[in-house]
Amino acid sequence: MLNGGGYSARPRGAFAPALLLAGLAVTACGGEGRADTGGKVTVVYDDSASPPKDRQAVAVIRKSRVLEQVADWVSTAVALPHDLAVKVTGQVPPGVTDAVTQPDGRTIYVPPRFLRQIQEVLGNVVKTVKRPALLPEAEYNADDLTALSTQFVFGHEMGHALQRQLLLANLGLEEDAADGFASFYTVNEVGPGPSLAAALLFDQLARDEGELTLEGLSSDHPVTQQRVFHFLCYLQGSDPGKYQGPLVGTGYLPKTRAPLCPQAWAMLDYGWWTQLAPHFSRAFKGEGDEEQQDAQEHLIAETKAFAEQLDKLRTGQAQAG
Repeated sequence: MLNGGGYSARPRGAFAPALLLAGLAVTACGGEGRADTGGKVTVVYDDSASPPKDRQAVAVIRKSRVLEQVADWVSTAVALPHDLAVKVTGQVPPGVTDAVTQPDGRTIYVPPRFLRQIQEVLGNVVKTVKRPALLPEAEYNADDLTALSTQFVFGHEMGHALQRQLLLANLGLEEDAADGFASFYTVNEVGPGPSLAAALLFDQLARDEGELTLEGLSSDHPVTQQRVFHFLCYLQGSDPGKYQGPLVGTGYLPKTRAPLCPQAWAMLDYGWWTQLAPHFSRAFKGEGDEEQQDAQEHLIAETKAFAEQLDKLRTGQAQAG
C-alpha cells in the first residue's frame, strides 16, 4: 500500500519547488520463465467497475502504459512461480482504498478512486508550486505527474509481489524493501521521473495530513516525509555528477544526507540484483548476471570511497549540528 498510517508535516516552502520529470518508455507485457514455465504479469482494466468520476485518471494511466512497462520488465526478467494479475478496478477487497498487493503476491489491486486522488493532489501541486527551470513547461501538468508517480507506486507494489511470490529474505521491514524496489526499477529502467514525481506527491500528502500522529509513528510504513528523502537520496546516489546540482544544490536533498547516498544506492542496487539472481528467467540470465557483477563492483568502489572520506563527513556533520 502507498500509505498505512499518518503523514508527517513540514513547514510549507521547505520542499516548495517542483522537480524535473523524465519521459515515459512503453513496452508490451510478456516474458519467458527460467524453464519456460514462469508466471506472467498481466494488467487488466475493469472499466465496468470504474465510477465515471474516476475514469479520466484511469485513462491517463492506461494511455501512458506505465503499469505495462513495469509488468513487462518483471515478466521478462524474472521466472515467477505464479501468474500475477494487476487489476485496475473498483471491485476491491473490503477496506482497500490504496493500491495493494494480496498476501500471496498473485494479485495487485489499483482502485480508480486512488488514481483520481493522486491526480487531484498533483493538480494542486502544479497550481501552487513554482515550476523549476529543469522541468519543461509542457511536462509540468497533473497528467504527466500522475503517470510517473503511479509508476513508482506500482513499483512499490511489485516489490511486495516479488517478495511474496519468491519468498525473498528481508533484513528489515517489508515496506522499506518495497520502496527500495520502486527506486531500483525506476532509476535503472526509466530514469529520474518516477522518483521525482513520487517525491512531489508524498511531500504534498505529508503537508496536507498535518501533525504527525502516534498512528503515523507506529505504522509499518516509514514516515511519509522520510520517504521523500529516501526516494531523492537513491536517485542522487545513482549518479551524483548528474543530480548533485539539481537535487542538492537547490536544496531538495539536504547536504548532510547527500554524501551517504552513493553508497546507499550501490547497496540497494546490488541487493536487489542479488535477491533476484536465483530467479532470473533463462532469457534474462546473461544480462542479469552482468548487471549483478557490475553492481557488486560499484558497491565495492563506493564503500572504499566512503571509508576514505568518513572522518571528513563526521567532522562536517558535527559542526553542522
